[in-house]
Amino acid sequence: MDLISKHTQLRYLGYANTPVLWNDDNVLGLRQFKPLMQVAGSLGKNVPENLPLGKLVERFVTADLEKLNDIEILLENTQVQDGKLTIGELDCILKQDSIPIHLEIIYKFYLYDGTVGSTEIDHWIGPNRNDTLVKKIDKLKNKQLPLLYHICTKPILDRHQLVIERMHQSVCFKAQLFIPFDQQVNFKELNKDCLKGYYIHYSEINKYSDCSFYIPIKVDWLQEVHSQVDWLTYPLFYDKVMRQVQEKRASLCWIKFPDGNLQKIFIVWWS
Repeated sequence: MDLISKHTQLRYLGYANTPVLWNDDNVLGLRQFKPLMQVAGSLGKNVPENLPLGKLVERFVTADLEKLNDIEILLENTQVQDGKLTIGELDCILKQDSIPIHLEIIYKFYLYDGTVGSTEIDHWIGPNRNDTLVKKIDKLKNKQLPLLYHICTKPILDRHQLVIERMHQSVCFKAQLFIPFDQQVNFKELNKDCLKGYYIHYSEINKYSDCSFYIPIKVDWLQEVHSQVDWLTYPLFYDKVMRQVQEKRASLCWIKFPDGNLQKIFIVWWS
């Protein structure tokens, strides 16, 4: 296996090992597409190395769908246009046992901040505070899923002889969750298995001066932590992470403790 395919496989395994954000049939009006929960194994097909994280996950999902005998993919990453204006994109339309399904694919990283909002859903925000789980759910319910019913989508459906009244809608919504260090969080609606680590304020990183560090590129945020990387010493890590702090960018990092234990954490610039 060459280096590129090895990297892609590690990213795929990280995606595959990330649970869906909720297990119930219906959370806030959104239904997870359950057949994907039973797919496992290797990627099994070549995927371009240079895709951004979101597009890469979409390719992983469709690769998994192709492994299922009762699934036929009809469309993926299909733009809906009003003349020259693009008004949205349909992630995937498939048939499962002859039932047409519109599937939207989401992969997110959320940090818990109990000071935001008043509900469990409210408390999960993006690493740089410019994104929230609430905003994403609102976008799904009021923009992405309704795109199926837009008048400009009808010609696309007609080409595939799809009748809108017979179509179902689902999501594949996966996420990695991070909580404040030494804080307990109660999970009622969301899936606790999505918990991947914790986060700390940059002022606390001196507590880890005897550790080694790795700062993966954005697409490698998917990966599970492993030891086969070029670890940074604390001084080199400190310089790199402080540059990101000055740019108001949270850093996802891997820490290797002196006893060999590995941990995934975010280092945030906000408090």
